[in-house]
Amino acid sequence: MTLRTFTFALLVAGAPSALVQPTRAQSDLPAAFNGEDLRGWVVPEGNIWWRAGDGMLRARSGPEQQGSILWTDREYENFAMELEFRMGEGTVDSGIFLRDISQQIQIGISGSLQRDMTASPYIAGKGYPVEAEGVADLLKAGDWNAMTIVAIGADYTVWLNGRRVMSYTSDTAVDRGPIGLQVHANRDMAIDFRDIRIGRLK
Repeated sequence: MTLRTFTFALLVAGAPSALVQPTRAQSDLPAAFNGEDLRGWVVPEGNIWWRAGDGMLRARSGPEQQGSILWTDREYENFAMELEFRMGEGTVDSGIFLRDISQQIQIGISGSLQRDMTASPYIAGKGYPVEAEGVADLLKAGDWNAMTIVAIGADYTVWLNGRRVMSYTSDTAVDRGPIGLQVHANRDMAIDFRDIRIGRLK
């Protein structure tokens, strides 16, 4: 068992998050993005949304506000994911799909609620069943933000900039599937990602 796997095992067992949440320097999760190209991801046909280079994954809406999802080419059951994101111009409505399009952790402005719901879960048919706490004080506008997502079965936990902000158990969770990054349709938006890491957990 790796240090990181052991750390998240402690979290699931109920140890205080302040005692077991590691710094990014301690992370041994495998890199899911190499910083230079889209190897490891399923590139959508006619890709106009996703560009890689200089250590960043840049996502932009299409010229007619077309949306897109960039899926990993691997499937996951229990996993931990780390990434950094920086919201750019426009109305940023993005997120991380968890194994399926019906389960998402929001980044940016919710189209239905018309306010920032970063780190909150969006569940198809339920909307936002819970709202992440303390995000307004943690989120850095126009700068890089660190997010960690742990999905153990139907249990989702999210940290934003080192603080645990959301825990939720989904009754419609999918057991296995890829992980996706979103550019929402009908938006004029830009968002950048970097240091994307994903590791399987037992």
